[in-house]
Formats: sequence, structure tokens, C-alpha cells
Amino acid sequence: MNTAEAINRHQQLRDLMAAVANQRDIHAFEQLFDHFSPLLRAYSLAREPGASLIADELAQEVMIKVWNKAHTYHPEKANVNTWIFVLARNCRIDYLRRVGRFCTDIDPTEIFNQMEDEGPDPFQSTQQKKTELRIHNGLKQLPIEQSQVLAKVYLEGKSHQEVSNDLNLPLGTVKSRVRLALQKLEVLFNKGGD
Repeated sequence: MNTAEAINRHQQLRDLMAAVANQRDIHAFEQLFDHFSPLLRAYSLAREPGASLIADELAQEVMIKVWNKAHTYHPEKANVNTWIFVLARNCRIDYLRRVGRFCTDIDPTEIFNQMEDEGPDPFQSTQQKKTELRIHNGLKQLPIEQSQVLAKVYLEGKSHQEVSNDLNLPLGTVKSRVRLALQKLEVLFNKGGD
């Protein structure tokens, strides 16, 4: 986003906040919610990866505070992003304090150390080997350029852009090859081809 777009977006957010604060404009609040809810969720997940319920709860709680406290926002003191993320930080601290009351002296590492290893049962192991064999055989039936791209994306965990750079191919070509390869594998698997 260039500087002009950033200034324009900042002004839009400021105008939406003013509409919520002064007229209790629900449409303006919906736009703020749509903009900030994913950002607040990402903020929470960055601090506690995998805690999606906490992230959802934090986003909701912050947006409720935005609705209730919009009249306290002063654009001359801070931009909308700063104001909302200060609310998010405070909500997160409050949440940790609430949850901290329920802490226990039980050490979870001790519980996991005492657990017996429950490896996959023979059925799961057999099923996984069969699936791996089908995938391996399916990859052999694909054209080399498709199997090569698919292996880099799914086995090496590379992004489409990284594969594009590695193989010196246009990004669209990489995406097309992945899509075609997946379609062919789906056809092979639905036919039961091993």
C-alpha cells in the first residue's frame, strides 16, 4: 500500500469511528468490524498459536469495547489502529488475569512423561502405508513437470512463489501445474488406480 492509499485508508477508518461515536451508525461499525476482526484475531494467534477460540473471543470483546467506547476516541491523540490495538492489548491482559486465577500446581510435563506411548494401531499403520503407496504411484503417473511442482509444494512445503523462483517458471504456470496434477491424482484415486 502506497502512502496516498494509507492516508486515505486512515481517513476512512477515522470517519467510520466518528460515525459510530456520534451517530451510533451500525453500518459504519460493521465496516470497522470487517476490517479489524481478522487483524485482532491474527494479533491474538501470534501470541498464542493454535488458540483460535481465545482469538475469536478477544476479537469479539475488543469490537464490543469499540462500540461501547467509540465516544472516547480522540483522533488528535492516536490513529484508529493504535487505539483499537491498545484496547486489544488491555483485553488480552484482562483475559490472562481472569484465566490466571484458575492456575494449578500440576506440572503438565509430568503427566505426559507418565503416559504410555500409544503408537498407531495396526489398522492405521496399514492404511497409512497403503495411502502413501497410492500417492507415490499416482505421482509416477503424472507428467514430470507436474509431479516435480507438486513434490516441491506438498513434500518440501514450498510456496507457489518459491517453486516459481526455484524452477524459473511464471507463477501462473506453477499454479496451473499444481491444479492439473491434483485433478489427475483425484481421477486416479477415484478410479482406484494404485
